[in-house]
Amino acid sequence: RRERQRFVDKNGRCNVQHGNLGGESSRYLSDFFTTLVDLKWRWNLLIFLLTYTVAWLVMASMWWGIAYLRGDLQQAHGDTYSPCVANVYNFPSAFLFFVETEATIGYGHRYITERCPEGIVLFLFQSLLGSVVDAFLIGCMFIKMSQPKKRAETLMFSRAAVISQRDSKLCLMFRVGNLRNSHMVSAQIRCKLIKVRQTPEGEFLPLDQCELDVGFGTGADQLFLVSPLTICHEINSESPFFCLSQRSLRSEQFEIVVILEGIVETTGMTCQARTSYTEDEVLWGHRFLPVMSLEDGFFRVDYSQFHATFEVPTPPYSVKE
Repeated sequence: RRERQRFVDKNGRCNVQHGNLGGESSRYLSDFFTTLVDLKWRWNLLIFLLTYTVAWLVMASMWWGIAYLRGDLQQAHGDTYSPCVANVYNFPSAFLFFVETEATIGYGHRYITERCPEGIVLFLFQSLLGSVVDAFLIGCMFIKMSQPKKRAETLMFSRAAVISQRDSKLCLMFRVGNLRNSHMVSAQIRCKLIKVRQTPEGEFLPLDQCELDVGFGTGADQLFLVSPLTICHEINSESPFFCLSQRSLRSEQFEIVVILEGIVETTGMTCQARTSYTEDEVLWGHRFLPVMSLEDGFFRVDYSQFHATFEVPTPPYSVKE
């Protein structure tokens, strides 16, 4: 069967695009900081460079303008003459003075004299503006670099889900794993079944979301994710798969979205990893191969068998049947 359009890709990216926003697009500007953080890295770096370049040129031009209006650029500098900024003769020297002041380098060759009130006011304005720009842009870059999205790359999901019996009950199962030694604190897993549904009133729901119970009542959805775990959804009378059989699985069309959330131990930030399984990726009558083995003093995880399954005897009938 050809691959159909997914609601959520295997890597967790949601295939949803927002269009025809009209006047609502102004909401992005009202939350400009979040909009800037959500941009791609190339746009963030471009805005970062342009903001500093424009700010530097504008402020250097203002220092040059003060020197020009006071006549510091044309008048010869004698012993009795007191310029606004010492040793500023042209625009490059004004630019260098601004950079030295902004970066608090202070070489000592260029400095503001006490007989320049407009220069003192501009210096205070430059200090305030520089602090605001630094806090905004550096804070944005720091938040973007510390986002836990890359942490989700080391959280693994099995390529396929399986349906087989466990404890004499028919169950839908998939496997999750953590590749890092650092733990996911308060890890919790949720599952959503997305499929087309029509209500008794005739309303058509193209992406109806239904919750799959993976142990909410028993606490099995709270994971201690130090080794690969097999998440189990018991198919019973309350399950959306109550009428699902091996034969009807071939004609069904659905998508199971898996959401794993937890707190990154090293940073304390909340991380979310997602994946999905379509009906083609649900294997009836299969079970996952074991990946844990006991070595000398520790347990070893063999991730080469993480996605491997094998067939087991499973009735082809639905739970209802």
